[in-house]
Amino acid sequence: MQQNETIAVAMSGGVDSSAVAAILAREENTVVGLTLQLWDQTRLAGKHGIPDAPKAGRCCSLDDVYDARRVAEHLGIPYYVVNQEERFEKDVVQPFVSEYLAGRTPIPCSLCNNHLKFDQLLNTARSIGASRIATGHYAVNEYDSARGRWILKRPADRAKDQTYFLFGLTQEQLAYTLFPLGRMTKPEVREAARQHGLALAEKPDSQEICFIPGGDYKQFLTAYLEEQGEAMPETAGELVSSSGEVIGRHEGIANFTVGQRKGLKIASPTPFYVLQIDPASHRVTVGADAELATRTLRAGRVNWISVPRLTEPMRVEIKIRHRHEPAWAMLAPAENGEVVAEFDEPQRAVTPGQSAVFYDGDEVVGGGWIL
Repeated sequence: MQQNETIAVAMSGGVDSSAVAAILAREENTVVGLTLQLWDQTRLAGKHGIPDAPKAGRCCSLDDVYDARRVAEHLGIPYYVVNQEERFEKDVVQPFVSEYLAGRTPIPCSLCNNHLKFDQLLNTARSIGASRIATGHYAVNEYDSARGRWILKRPADRAKDQTYFLFGLTQEQLAYTLFPLGRMTKPEVREAARQHGLALAEKPDSQEICFIPGGDYKQFLTAYLEEQGEAMPETAGELVSSSGEVIGRHEGIANFTVGQRKGLKIASPTPFYVLQIDPASHRVTVGADAELATRTLRAGRVNWISVPRLTEPMRVEIKIRHRHEPAWAMLAPAENGEVVAEFDEPQRAVTPGQSAVFYDGDEVVGGGWIL
């Protein structure tokens, strides 16, 4: 990184992005703080069991905007709030709703990174004369001259690794993005914040999805559809065993995700888990925990990072959830740009709608959406 650059820092109001702004400002760069205003936290308050008051611990809240502005004032840097609520609803919220109604389990944070936090931040940064953007994500990106590609790598603090949510970044986005925290641990980041006199050095990390008040997505789906003048689609149907026996009924496929145990309302001496959701027939197949294990995976809408494309089978580790320990598999190209994977060992609850991210050591090879 060169000194005296103009760098736009994505400031979320948390300790990580605030520390990034402080670190870059100290290095004699011209730093500008940008916050994306994505969702009105009071929009669905009080409807269908949603809390009236926004709950603490959610990212992108009004309190976070206030904290980001306060840090910018402390550092003496310009600060702007960029309203992206309309695009956030179109590219993140509406797909989230559609996926659940189709019996899949989406990851809004990955959609937000792909469509907003990097795409729009980069556009805004360029419009104010910034050469690059910087974020508080825990990841490393480096240029490999031998391959002629930007490479995304796992960070020093594995407990904070966010590469799973960044698999959709393009080569251009990686080329113009800085991840200053990639080689730091969380305790080191908090210490840096203290050294720069940031009042939020001890602020807890956000945990909840920003637009899900109270963390209950079912309440959100009902309230959001009602606001749009729509009713929850009628997708009630049968609960069936893995052998095809009808053992109960359910009120709608949006209430389920693969691997779920609670809420099935089936009297049985042994617990049942959701094995499969069929959006066409509205059938939800349930079975024993052992039946959740599978050796295969298929993914589409794949984005490649460390390689331009997959032309032959490749040995990789695959994460199928953020907290999933990467598992060894053989990854192979399939038709329509899709990929198929064969795991060495069976994996539990491979869930349609979630991301599958492929790793070669510390490098992110690429990733896609589980079909």
